[in-house]
Formats: sequence, structure tokens, C-alpha cells
Amino acid sequence: MKSTTKTAPTTVEETLTQLEALGLEKVRAQYSKRGAGDNQFGVKLGDIRGLAKQIKTNRELGMALWQTGIIDARLLAILLIKPKSLSADEVDAMVRSVTFVQVADWLNAYIVRKHPEHESLRQSWMKGAEPMAARSGWDLTAQRVWKNSEGLDLPALLSRIESEMGNAAPEVQWTMNNTLAEIGIHFPEHRERAIAIGETLGVFRDYPVSKGCTSPFAPIWINEIVRRQS
Repeated sequence: MKSTTKTAPTTVEETLTQLEALGLEKVRAQYSKRGAGDNQFGVKLGDIRGLAKQIKTNRELGMALWQTGIIDARLLAILLIKPKSLSADEVDAMVRSVTFVQVADWLNAYIVRKHPEHESLRQSWMKGAEPMAARSGWDLTAQRVWKNSEGLDLPALLSRIESEMGNAAPEVQWTMNNTLAEIGIHFPEHRERAIAIGETLGVFRDYPVSKGCTSPFAPIWINEIVRRQS
């Protein structure tokens, strides 16, 4: 009786072949609507995770997949690379090369936040204007607000959000808004100001939300989480 266990791919070509075989038209359509373009196979995130478990950690293959620029290949690459195996310069280059927010979010979650030099990268990205780098900078800042806010100037962050978020690139607005909400949720002394900034700017006020989910509009988000914690 033949085994039905799939052999894990070991080369870029083999991996791309498997990714292409896993692609679905409905996923491609969804990603295209979100700005992914045509450089994708349309593989479900769960299937990408499954393939990563087969391959296991493989920095060389991961970096080669990243260089293809294909959305699905980059998502897989993120799961194959250990953050500590990358230099700060490599992480910076990866962040700046991202063109699709799903890749940016996985990169932030699985590599950037866990990198030994994430704080120095955060400080550098918070000074620049390149959208994806700024997105990562604000993502790390939102994390620091609720995990370890010591050394952060929260009033200054609120002032930046107040003056910059309304005209920021959409990629940056998302994590900047996260920072605004985290400040309002975790720091009662800044809550009124955070809510007022959200109301004045109106960013994500009309964002479509599925039933049972909390709106990302900061005033609603802050009040709902505070209510749950009471």
C-alpha cells in the first residue's frame, strides 16, 4: 500500500509548484480586492501554515521564497525563518519591500515583534515616512503601549496621531489607530483625549464590521474594551 504522506518540498521550484496547486480562485479574488494584484496563487492561510509545518524551519529556502515577491511565497517564507537568524538590516529591507498588508501583518507578528533589535527598528521607523516601515513602527509602538510603556511619551504620541493620522497612508492609519486605541484603553488619564481625537478625525468611523465584531473606530473600540474589563 502506497503512503499518502506528501514529501516536503526542498527547493524554491518544488515549493512554488505546491503553492500553485493549493491556489483557489475565490482566494485570489479576495486578495485582488485587497490590493494583492496578480502576483499570487490564492492559497488559504491555513494551507500555508500546513505547508510550513511540513517544511519546518529553513532560512535559506525562506529567503529564496521571499525574493520571488509572490504573495503566497512570502507568507510561507515568514513562517520558515527564525527572527534571530536575520540581521536588523535584513528585517528593515524585508519590511520596506512589502506591497500587501497581509504580508506586512504576518511579518510584523512573526518576525518583527520577535526580533532582538525590534526597539531600535521601531525608533528608526517612527522617524520615517515610507508607508510599510511606518506601519511596522506604529505596530511596535502599539505593542509597547500595553506591554511595556515605560519611556514612551504618551501625550506626544497622541499629538502625533492627532496631527498625522488624518492624512496618513491607509497602511499607516491602521497601526496608528491601534496605538490610539491602546492608549485610550490602558491609560484612563489619557482616555478622554484619545476618544476626542478619534471622534474629530473620524478614521474608520464607517468601517464595515461583521456581526459580533468590534468596530476599529477608536471611540467605539476604546469604550467597548473598557466596558468588558469593568
